[in-house]
Amino acid sequence: MTAGYGSADTGPAGPGDGGFPPGTARPGPLPPRIEPAAPAYLPPGAPGQPSPARPAWSPPSQPGQWGAAPANAPAPAATPPAGGWRQGGAPSTTPGPSTPPGNPRGPAWPPASGSVPSGVAPGHPQGPGPGQPYPAPATRGRGLTVAALVLAGLLAVVTGVQAYQINRLSNRLGDTDSKMAAGQAADSTRLDGLESRAGALEKQAGAAFNPEAVASAVLPSVFRVRAGNSTGTAFAIGKPAAGGGTNLFTNYHVVDALWQTGEREVFLERTDQRFPATIVRVDEANDVAHLRTNGKFTGLVAAPAAVKSGQQIVVVGAPLGLEDSVTTGVVSAFRQAGGGEGPVIQFDAPINPGNSGGPVINGSKQVVGIATAKARDAEGIGLAVPIKVACDGFKIC
Repeated sequence: MTAGYGSADTGPAGPGDGGFPPGTARPGPLPPRIEPAAPAYLPPGAPGQPSPARPAWSPPSQPGQWGAAPANAPAPAATPPAGGWRQGGAPSTTPGPSTPPGNPRGPAWPPASGSVPSGVAPGHPQGPGPGQPYPAPATRGRGLTVAALVLAGLLAVVTGVQAYQINRLSNRLGDTDSKMAAGQAADSTRLDGLESRAGALEKQAGAAFNPEAVASAVLPSVFRVRAGNSTGTAFAIGKPAAGGGTNLFTNYHVVDALWQTGEREVFLERTDQRFPATIVRVDEANDVAHLRTNGKFTGLVAAPAAVKSGQQIVVVGAPLGLEDSVTTGVVSAFRQAGGGEGPVIQFDAPINPGNSGGPVINGSKQVVGIATAKARDAEGIGLAVPIKVACDGFKIC
C-alpha cells in the first residue's frame, strides 16, 4: 500500500499534523513504501521472529564444545523443538526413536561407568565434539563378553577331551605294562624250568657212562713203570708234591725186588718219553707203593664215596707191557677185610699181568681203586685196593 506525503510547509504541530511540533517545516511527499511479503519460514532468532526457547539443560560454555553458544548469541528458548536436535546443534523436525524426551541427543546421561568428562557439569548430557565419533554402543561390550565366554567354554571342552584321552592312554599303558610284567614273569619261570631241566640232563649225561670220555681224561696221567725186571702201571694222584714234582701210586709187588735190594729208582714211560721216579714209601700189607717224580703231571682225583655193586668202571694200564690199554666192566662186589687182609673191590673188567698198579675209574672220572690182581683159572674176576685205603695210608690224595 502507498501513501503520499504533504508539501514542505510549516504548521502547528498537532495530532492531525503528524505529530510535528509547531513551527517545524513539514516534509515533502515521501517515496512509496514497499512491504516485503512474509517468508514461509524464518529460522529462529531472525528479525521479527521469536527466539527459540532455551532447553532445560545448559550446554557447556567451553569454546569448541558441541552446543556452546557464542557470547553474544541470544538465549535459547526454554524448551527445545519437538523434533529434538541433530548432530551439531541443528534442529530436527523428525523425532528420533532412540532419543528420549528432554534429551536432545546421544546416549543416556550420565555414562554407565559413572565417569563425567572433564569440563562437563555433572547431570548434563555431553555429545562428541565436531569431528568426533559417537561412543561405541553398549551392545559391543556385551558381544565381546559373550564371545569370551563361548571361547572359554570351547577351551574347557577341548581340555576335558584331552584329559579324558590322556587318562585312557595312561590306563592302556598301565594294562600293557601289567601284561608285559606278567609275560616276563611267565617267561622267567619257563626259563628257570628249562635251566633246571638242562642241569638235570647234564647230570644225567655226566652220570651216563662214557668210556671214551673217561679214557681221554685219564690217559695223560697213567704211565708204564719199569722197576728192574718187573713191569707194571703207575698213575699220578692228588696235588703237586710239596717240593715240586708229582706223586704217584702203584702196587708194592711191582717194586718189591728193588725195594728189597735197597734200590729206590724206577722209570716212568709213556710213548717215547721216560721219566725217572723214586720209591718214597711202601705198604706191603695193602700192596701199595708211593712214588715221586720231578716231572709235572696232572693228578687224578680220588672218589669221595665207596663204590657200589653194579657201578660201571674203566681200568687203564699196560697189560703185558702194552701201555694205554683200556678195558671196561662193572663192580661185582665190595669185599670187606678178613683173614689178615684189607678190603678189596671185585670187578669183572679184563686185566692181565702189567695192569697191576693201574687206576680203576668210575663214570665221573674219579679213581675208586688200584688194580692189584686177578683170579687164576677164572674169567672176569679182578681185584682192586680201595683208593681210600691208599689215601689214608700215605696222605697224598
